Amino acid sequence: MPVLQFWYEFASTYSYPAAMRINEKAISYGVEVSWQPFLLGPIFKGFGWNTSPFNLQPEKGRYMWRDLERICAKLDLPPMRKPNPFPQNSLKAARIALCLPDAEPRAMFSQGIFDAQFAWLLPIDDDRVLTDILMRQDFPAEDIMAKSAEAKTKQALKSQVDRAQQLGLFGAPSFVTSDSEMFWGNDRLEDALEWQARL
Repeated sequence: MPVLQFWYEFASTYSYPAAMRINEKAISYGVEVSWQPFLLGPIFKGFGWNTSPFNLQPEKGRYMWRDLERICAKLDLPPMRKPNPFPQNSLKAARIALCLPDAEPRAMFSQGIFDAQFAWLLPIDDDRVLTDILMRQDFPAEDIMAKSAEAKTKQALKSQVDRAQQLGLFGAPSFVTSDSEMFWGNDRLEDALEWQARL
């Protein structure tokens, strides 16, 4: 099956609805999904930003939160809530995701993180929260937490960010097709799947 790369950042608001619906949508298009977690912080620093653009532009931020309330209601997702602080520190969660196979395990964990952060307002940099998500999904939590702190895993995440920059990614969610076409934003998910399905 053709494979669509799904690049997402756990602290990214619009990555939340994309992550919660992409697998089901992909099945209807006959496309497989490769889950690619990364960090936007280093990329934003390159733009001279020290936080989310939704914080830097308050009007844009207010619109975004209301927009996501509408999107989540339309998709029958739990109501979107603003975590404090925003954005959350997603470093540990991204490292853990890379320790899981790029298939159902990574998808399950990632959806669990988004749900914990935006539906339940849990801190996703808290080891207890991360461990609980892994345990509820029947993953070997202690082993994975230990592996996520290893130098090899830290380097893997740095390499992910480098790869994202090489692809020209500037935001999340982003979708990259097998012919290197890029689509940005939750509202471009169907366009990306349709493009990938034709290849």
